[in-house]
Amino acid sequence: MGRAFEYRKARKLKRWGNMARTFTKIGKEIEIAVKSGGPDPTANVRLRILIQNAKAENMPKENVERAIKRAISKDTSDYKEVVYEGYGPHGIAFLVETATDNTNRTVASMRMYFNKCGGALGTSSSVAFMFEHKCSFKFRVPAGTDFEELELNMIDTGVDDFCPEDETTVTVEAPYEQFGTIQKWLEDNGFEIVSGESLRVPTDTKELDAEGRESIEKLVEKLEEDDDVVNVYHNMKEADEE
Repeated sequence: MGRAFEYRKARKLKRWGNMARTFTKIGKEIEIAVKSGGPDPTANVRLRILIQNAKAENMPKENVERAIKRAISKDTSDYKEVVYEGYGPHGIAFLVETATDNTNRTVASMRMYFNKCGGALGTSSSVAFMFEHKCSFKFRVPAGTDFEELELNMIDTGVDDFCPEDETTVTVEAPYEQFGTIQKWLEDNGFEIVSGESLRVPTDTKELDAEGRESIEKLVEKLEEDDDVVNVYHNMKEADEE
């Protein structure tokens, strides 16, 4: 299995913290998708994938519908996607993806978290080069599928990691630029997409001792508790990578 897949797997249980927070963050992403591409999932690829992600997280259908209604209401907040970059303790690089309706509030919060934890908020592109922007899809296949043939076909769509999880579930990774191509190929070929997401995978990871790891986890926890934060990425080596 590929490095990006292992990184995604290692972080899966650490992201977003709890179910309520997960629903809030998916709701924000749905609102952004509706505002940029409209409320019809058949015509809005991003919205269609987010609805699948919501199902995968067991988010109630009425929560999804409320998020769509908020997005088309003139009274709703206008969320923007902003990525913040910086360094945590011990020189660990951080990328923080946010969805915010007040960038002044969010940047002030980001600076406070980094400063209090012994790090520093950086400028745009200060650490982005240390991460690969990838996309990931999990989808279902019929029992008895020839995985070797499927992998060869998907390589043509840009897939560079092909990871069967069981007899009927596959996860693939690719450069983020291939998101639309892979999504269309899966739908055109009748595969059920369970989820699709963006990932920031570090090109190299840094190992820390227990004390250093604790200081990084403290910063991660503070960032993930912020309602504006969608995803937190860093290049500290995960415990299960060692």
